[in-house]
Amino acid sequence: MITQTIEIKTADGICDAFIAHPTSGAHPAVILYMDAFGLRPYLEQMAKKIAEQGYFVLVPNLFYRIKRAPVTDLKFPLKPEDMVEAVQKIIPLARGHDPQLTMNDVNSFFGYLGKHSSVRHGKMGITGYCMGGSLALRTAAAFPDQVAAAASYHAGNLASEAPHSPHLLLSKIKAKIYVAHADHDSSMPVEQIERFQNALSDSKANGKAELYSNALHGFTMEDLPAFNAEALDRHWKTLFELLQSELN
Repeated sequence: MITQTIEIKTADGICDAFIAHPTSGAHPAVILYMDAFGLRPYLEQMAKKIAEQGYFVLVPNLFYRIKRAPVTDLKFPLKPEDMVEAVQKIIPLARGHDPQLTMNDVNSFFGYLGKHSSVRHGKMGITGYCMGGSLALRTAAAFPDQVAAAASYHAGNLASEAPHSPHLLLSKIKAKIYVAHADHDSSMPVEQIERFQNALSDSKANGKAELYSNALHGFTMEDLPAFNAEALDRHWKTLFELLQSELN
């Protein structure tokens, strides 16, 4: 496997990113959108695990306008007693991030992938976590002809009252989608889960949403206290099934 930190030129500067892909051949592209804790070794591990299945994986630092990765001085893995300080550091980054900024960058990401000899031409997959889950759905809606599969795990506010809430974009998505909610996630309460499910049904989008039991916001992240091993395994199963069905 080949792994590398690379730079992608965007309209607003230079986005640092991590890539992982098999050593030979051309493979379908998958963009992995980070959670609010940013590009770090654990996300690189996740990218490598996906690449092992035969994909070219790109993990952009979505906070590159602020700082190259790592964007904080937090020491992972975090313990429960570290979380107060950690949240104080990442909340301003997450709240200050305009999703449209990432949508503005997507063409640059696509351009990089389209020129790489190890990327197979054709539609790609997106998987996202926390804030990245929302961005995965937004990307699928904004670029319906380029995205074949989109997955969102433990994302918050997918069906809020905001005028540009992701649930309002579902009818624009052509990709097959998979959305995993955590049942103990204050950022995705029951009323939003129900509203999202209704919007998914009404949109007739190709895909489904599921509720993970005994799961906290961030359940896929082994370097965070919210980690849930059973939920992570279920995540890998559903993600690989989605990618294999639409990209292979």
